[in-house]
Amino acid sequence: MMIKLTRTSGKEFVLNAELILEIQETPDTVITLTNGKKLLVIDSADDIIKKVVNYRQKIMAGISRTGERS
Repeated sequence: MMIKLTRTSGKEFVLNAELILEIQETPDTVITLTNGKKLLVIDSADDIIKKVVNYRQKIMAGISRTGERS
């Protein structure tokens, strides 16, 4: 499950959202991954949550249309 985020340098990257352990706003947004690595992004915690929820909704809609489960 991949979401697009933006580093503080302005460069966009794609992150596997399944790796997110924690999101903190300090005031910059710091994402802590399950492997302990920390990423600094300009996206707000609320925006990141919306991206994850939106992506999961799209996946679930596709599953319900096909009747398949992953």
